[in-house]
Amino acid sequence: MTASDAIAVTRAVEALLRQDRGRLLAALIARLRDFQLAEDALQEAALSALTHWGRAGIPASPQGWLLRVALRKAIDRIRAGQRDDRKSADLARLAVDEADETPPEDIPDERLRLIFTCCHPALDPKSRVALTLRTIAGLSTPEIARAFLDAEPTMGQRLSRAKAKIAAARIPFAIPGPEDWPDRLQSVLAVLYLIYNSGYTLGPQGDRDLCAEAIFLARLLVHLRPQDAEIEGCLALLLLTQSRARARIGPDGATIPLTEQDRHLWDRATIAEGLALIDTAMIRRAPGPYQVKAAIAACHMADPAPDWPQIVALYTRLLDFEPTPVIRLNRAVALAEAGHLAQALSDLASLAEALHDYQPFHAAHADLLARAGQGQAARAAYDRAIAAAPSPADAAFLIKRRESRPI
Repeated sequence: MTASDAIAVTRAVEALLRQDRGRLLAALIARLRDFQLAEDALQEAALSALTHWGRAGIPASPQGWLLRVALRKAIDRIRAGQRDDRKSADLARLAVDEADETPPEDIPDERLRLIFTCCHPALDPKSRVALTLRTIAGLSTPEIARAFLDAEPTMGQRLSRAKAKIAAARIPFAIPGPEDWPDRLQSVLAVLYLIYNSGYTLGPQGDRDLCAEAIFLARLLVHLRPQDAEIEGCLALLLLTQSRARARIGPDGATIPLTEQDRHLWDRATIAEGLALIDTAMIRRAPGPYQVKAAIAACHMADPAPDWPQIVALYTRLLDFEPTPVIRLNRAVALAEAGHLAQALSDLASLAEALHDYQPFHAAHADLLARAGQGQAARAAYDRAIAAAPSPADAAFLIKRRESRPI
C-alpha cells in the first residue's frame, strides 16, 4: 500500500465515522446492550478497516462491513470473558447477526432509542449531555471535557459511570411508551437545549461548535420522529436563536443585546425556516413549552422592534408548563420592557432568594435598578453580575453598561 493509498483509506474511514458513527453505534448497542463494548468494537473495526481496505480496497458497502466486523470483534470479547449460560445465549444470537449480509441502507436506524437511553432520568443532567454528545454526535472525551471546562479524566469517569449505571440499573434500550412519552421527550429536548446553551456561552473559543451539534441532533429528532410539534418547536427555537449569531458580538468583543443588534447581520434563511417550523407545529394543536419558547424568540425578532406585550403573555403561558424562578425572571424583564417597571422590580424582589446564585438574575436586576434611579443598588448588582459572567463577552457588555449608566 502506497502512502497516498494509506492517506485515502484513512480519510475514508474518518469521513464514514463522522457521518455514520451514531447510526452504527446505535445498531451495535441495540444488539450488544453494552455501551462500552459497542464503542470498543466499533473502534477495533475502524482500525481493521485501515489495514484491510488498504489491501483490498474500500468495500461497496463500507457501513455494512464495519457493522459486521464490529459484531465479530464483540463476539470475540464476549467469548474471551464468557462465564455463564446467559453469555452463551448472547453469543448464539450475535452470531446470527454477525453472519447477516445486511446492506447498509437496511441497517435499522436505532438512534432514537439510543437518544432516549442517553437521556434517561436516572442519569444526572450533565451525564445525559455528555453521553449524548459522545454516542450520537461523536465528540471525543477530550472535546466534551473542553466544552464543559472539565479535566479529561473527570469527564472520562463521568462517561464511564453513566454507561455503568445504564447497565447496572438495566435501563431499557427503548423508546418510551405513550404514557411516558411526553415527560421523557422533555428530558431529551432539555439535553439538546443544554448542549446549545453551552455552545452559546462558550462562543467561538470552542474547538467544536456545540450550537451546530445541538441543531444537528434536533434535525435528527425531526427526521426520526416526524410530525411531533414539540420537537419542531425545539428546532425552531434553536434556529431562531442561531440566526442572530453574527450580530451577537461587537468589534470590541462585548456581547450586543438583541434589541441593539444590526438586523442586517441576521440570517434570513434560517429565520424563515424557524418561523415555518413554528407555524407547522402550531397547526398540530399539541401545545408545549418549546413551542411557546420558539414563539417568544419570534416575538423578540418582530419588525421593527420586539412585541413586548405579546412576550409577557407568552411567558405567562409558559409558566403553566414550567413554573420556575427562571421563567418568572424572564417574564419580569419582559414586563419592564412593556412599561411596567415597578411591577417588574417587585417580581424580581420575590425571586432574590431563589436566584441568589444565578448570574442572569443579577444582570437583569442591575439593569432595572438603574432604570429606576437606584444607583447604589444598581452598581452593586452590576459588580456581582460581572464577577459571575459566564464569558468575557458578557463581562465586557456588563462593564460597558455599568459605566454608561448615571449610577
